[in-house]
Amino acid sequence: MNTTLLSGMAPAPDWLLLGTEPVRALLEYACMRMANNADLPQGDGHPVVIFPGLAADRHSIGPLKQFCKQLGYSTYDWGRGFNTGPQGDVNQWIDALAQEIDTLVRPHEQATSLIGWSLGGIYAREVAKKLRGRVRQVITIGTPFAGTPEQTNAGWVFRLVNGQTPPVDRALSARLRVAPPVPTTSLYSRGDGIVAWQACIQGGRSDRAENIEVTGSHCGMGGNTEVLSIIADRLAQPPGAWQRHPDGDRPPRAASGLGQPTSMTASA
Repeated sequence: MNTTLLSGMAPAPDWLLLGTEPVRALLEYACMRMANNADLPQGDGHPVVIFPGLAADRHSIGPLKQFCKQLGYSTYDWGRGFNTGPQGDVNQWIDALAQEIDTLVRPHEQATSLIGWSLGGIYAREVAKKLRGRVRQVITIGTPFAGTPEQTNAGWVFRLVNGQTPPVDRALSARLRVAPPVPTTSLYSRGDGIVAWQACIQGGRSDRAENIEVTGSHCGMGGNTEVLSIIADRLAQPPGAWQRHPDGDRPPRAASGLGQPTSMTASA
């Protein structure tokens, strides 16, 4: 799959996907509350750090954090509260964040899994590149690491909460496309109303990087039962023996309506 070609042509999601985000997200969270997680693999206690999306904080990732904790992981949020995006020099900002995460999980002997939602996924990927040997894997949820700010509907939100335009130049954009040196899973949805799904695809072939399509909204991914099931499976992968998910890198599903797969392709 040529991610450069895909992401380079993809516009931001259309108004219909964006406008229906709140309703679809509420439905996903309602389904989460009724889900039975008894059959999901239980955790080994290793630390998991979760990074929220833009203009979000610990409350938005609360259900995901509680889910990981119930599975048996030592779970933390990123510790910086409301996510307004990087401030000042991006490189220095990421360096400081990596040091804080390292300090946060230092009491644990086991390596850490990093989970990032949307912009938080970019933090998770970049922190993993800094903390070599301390990170077990990275899981991103609707994260546009392979795209541009124009391929999202969040640019105005970034300017509102940060006071500047997203600081992504050509060099930084090229760096963000490079996968971390650890097993990396990117979850994306054709029904995403905030981020162009093509911008969430890790390009190239790698034994340690995979793309997995899910069905749902951007704002509901943190409570999406399909997403949670995949996260449980990925977190349970033994250290040093990570294997690709059965749905990893399948071709994108044919879409019907609000980015939902047709019954034929969903069962393929």
